[in-house]
Amino acid sequence: MESAESVTALKPIVLVTGLSGAGRSTALHVFEDLRLFTADGVPTVLIPDMIRLFRSPSMQHFRGMAIGLDLRGQDARDILEKSLHAVQKEGISPLLLFLEADGGVIIRRYAATRRPHPLEQDGVGLEKAVAAEAERLAFLREKADWIIDTTDYSVHDLRRRIQQHWKGENAHSVRVNVVSFGFKYGMPQDADMMFDLRCLPNPYFDERLRPLSGLDRRVAGYVFAEPSSREFRRRLIDFVCCALELCDAEGRYRCTVALGCTGGRHRSVAVAESLAQALRSREYAVAVEHRHMDREGSKM
Repeated sequence: MESAESVTALKPIVLVTGLSGAGRSTALHVFEDLRLFTADGVPTVLIPDMIRLFRSPSMQHFRGMAIGLDLRGQDARDILEKSLHAVQKEGISPLLLFLEADGGVIIRRYAATRRPHPLEQDGVGLEKAVAAEAERLAFLREKADWIIDTTDYSVHDLRRRIQQHWKGENAHSVRVNVVSFGFKYGMPQDADMMFDLRCLPNPYFDERLRPLSGLDRRVAGYVFAEPSSREFRRRLIDFVCCALELCDAEGRYRCTVALGCTGGRHRSVAVAESLAQALRSREYAVAVEHRHMDREGSKM
């Protein structure tokens, strides 16, 4: 059986750097949404320590690690070389991501946010600071495994680029939350899509099924016994899958699908479970929540 350290060593480690204003913070947020451990502004001397921390058993639930590097020190280049050499001796090869953008675009971004550039100081304005940083980090760009030019990118464009590269063109970036609920108790406020299932056969009127929930196969069998119910399910799955494909293309990382019946115990639960199974078979990451299943069954 592999040790926790050896398993963690196989997980990706990304060093995120590049020009200030090119999107480092946005990139780290994307990696965080992809369930990597993230930290920003880490001095290069701490890279080996951060990697050792990541290899501890308490970090096993993360899919990898992304570190935003602080390279403002004059000796940052030498320290980075030593840190990379130290971790490579342990058989670890971090992926170096370098973000850049046209100097004029970076100047406009800083002007819009009204934040100072890290290299601005007395006698050094924004334009000189941007040019100086590009020159200082040229060596790092040459070492980069992956360069992203964000000149023409929006925040959403950068998210999509990282998601597609990281998970593969055929993988789904969006996570799906399937929620069943009862209209009599109120509609979910976090729903991106909501469907009313009160048109389907209601197991409440069968006294044998009334105490059960939609998790029971007998209840699900009752709900989907009619051809019209099965056709409804088929079209629902097709529609949701079509919508999720668009969410993937947009770079969305979460989508909540809410399914409601009167009391949230029978029909909505059965359909939610069926939809979740169909989405998992299409390799979506799915979480299911039955918000009102344990409340008193509806009377209609």
